[in-house]
Amino acid sequence: MRLHQKVECMWWQNTPPPLLLQWASRVYGWLNRKNLQRRADRCQTPPLPLVSIGNITVGGSGKTPFVIWLARALQEKGIKPVVLCRGDGGSLPEPKIITESDSAELVGDEARLLFESCTCPVIAGRDRVRASQMAVGLGDVILLDDGFQYRQLARICDIVLVSAAGIGNGHQLPAGPLRESVSALDRADIIVRTGEGKVEKLDSGHEWLWQTKPGGLIHIAGGKSPEPRLVTAACAIARPLRFFQSLQQKGLELGEEITFRDHHRFSAQDVSRLTKAGLPVVVTGKDAVKLRPIWPASVPLWKLEQKPVASQDLIEAIVKPILAAR
Repeated sequence: MRLHQKVECMWWQNTPPPLLLQWASRVYGWLNRKNLQRRADRCQTPPLPLVSIGNITVGGSGKTPFVIWLARALQEKGIKPVVLCRGDGGSLPEPKIITESDSAELVGDEARLLFESCTCPVIAGRDRVRASQMAVGLGDVILLDDGFQYRQLARICDIVLVSAAGIGNGHQLPAGPLRESVSALDRADIIVRTGEGKVEKLDSGHEWLWQTKPGGLIHIAGGKSPEPRLVTAACAIARPLRFFQSLQQKGLELGEEITFRDHHRFSAQDVSRLTKAGLPVVVTGKDAVKLRPIWPASVPLWKLEQKPVASQDLIEAIVKPILAAR
């Protein structure tokens, strides 16, 4: 197991982290509060009402599938969203409205997946203040992906996703998975508990449930074949165990489980490793947008579909401030 994997495992255990990491965590917390306050002091009002979707832990809370669900749900309500994302894993020098010809290597894997799945304009760029100006004329509301700590932009609603797995050992980075202390949830307008399993209430009084259930396998590249039962499972996401468990819940036998770091850029060497066993390969939607252009014609490549299930009144709670801001 690699060092970063050992550290992440420690984050989600109940045992106290080493004292050195606890000390580093206190230093991080102090510096982070100062940094977030500087961001808030430079806060600007975007040209459209803005809804932020974020979290307080590092990765794995389901932000990307939630943004896809929310964009589609808002369109069903007659609202036209524009998605803003940072473009992690891409090489964009400036903010850009994503087009069909833009690769995941350029705009980032999550940005490409959002573009393919949201059926609405998607803008990628690290400078999301500048990116927000590009949303003029494209829609009615901005959905800011991973925006809870991006306090340079004012918002009408802060949605914070918290995994059913909880907040780990309760420590901030690097001793634990928290990007901010739990008290930061006081800024949230809506807290959404994501993922499967028993949900531990955070006593916020404004929580909703939202989950994704494993759907079907979708053939996306390589040779055509019946839906497989024995597969190589691979992913480059923050919480790979969830993906593997989802495949097993569908009754798939995992001949091999291969993980890469989140936002990993796949190479020809990686493809050779994935196809070495000669089995059909199953990946996440985020990984599929990177693998599809370089995938060989001889090996079937599948992605796992995710089906969202939300509390009945969640979308109404989100629509309310959007309509009030018009």
